[in-house]
Amino acid sequence: MTVQIHAEPYPWPFDGTLVPERTALLCIDWQTDFCGPGGYVDAMGYNLNLTRAGIEPTRRVLELVRRVPGMHVVHTREGHKPDLSDCPPNKLWRSKQIGAGIGDAGPCGRILVRGEVGWDIIPELYPVNGEPIIDKPSKGAFSTTDIDLVLRNRGITHLIFTGITTDVCVHTIMREANDLGYECLLLKDCTGATDYGNYEAAVKMVTMQGGVFGAIADSAAVIKALAPLALVRSA
Repeated sequence: MTVQIHAEPYPWPFDGTLVPERTALLCIDWQTDFCGPGGYVDAMGYNLNLTRAGIEPTRRVLELVRRVPGMHVVHTREGHKPDLSDCPPNKLWRSKQIGAGIGDAGPCGRILVRGEVGWDIIPELYPVNGEPIIDKPSKGAFSTTDIDLVLRNRGITHLIFTGITTDVCVHTIMREANDLGYECLLLKDCTGATDYGNYEAAVKMVTMQGGVFGAIADSAAVIKALAPLALVRSA
């Protein structure tokens, strides 16, 4: 069976057919600090509806992917050690200038600190047993974590992206992955940014030059393509 996802600017993947065993759904930074009340983004004063917009579409895709034999799910979390020894000084300084200092106390614990409530992944998209979680102190992941080793050890060559925020962590990781030869697909409605204009620009950038960083699609296209491969849950 040939499985391709209707995407722009080309049917995804470029190499003909989606192979579940070589494909992972990447769930980037679905943390309370980025999309929950009392978290980092909330403390900065941004509209949480913009970063929460992708939760339900991502939940539907995640639920389906978990029923596709052989397909992988990988999660990331951004956060810092409690002593902030892995937080660059300029990043720490910038956060304090906007009233949401990394490491400061907040309603969900210390902001962007590992082990705190705000740092963890939201219940709607929480990992299940067997799904790797990549903890990173950075916007990207490939230069500061073992994610490349984790993916390659599982034979993963194709990545489907969900997460927040589109223009920062999602785009950074997608660019890193593309440079390393991974075939990337961004799901438009499974992501979001603190500024809608930045979200639109980030999505558009992917498609330039015939797909300079990969391709884009929506959750409906993925669900349509993967549904025939999914196991039916017993009642």
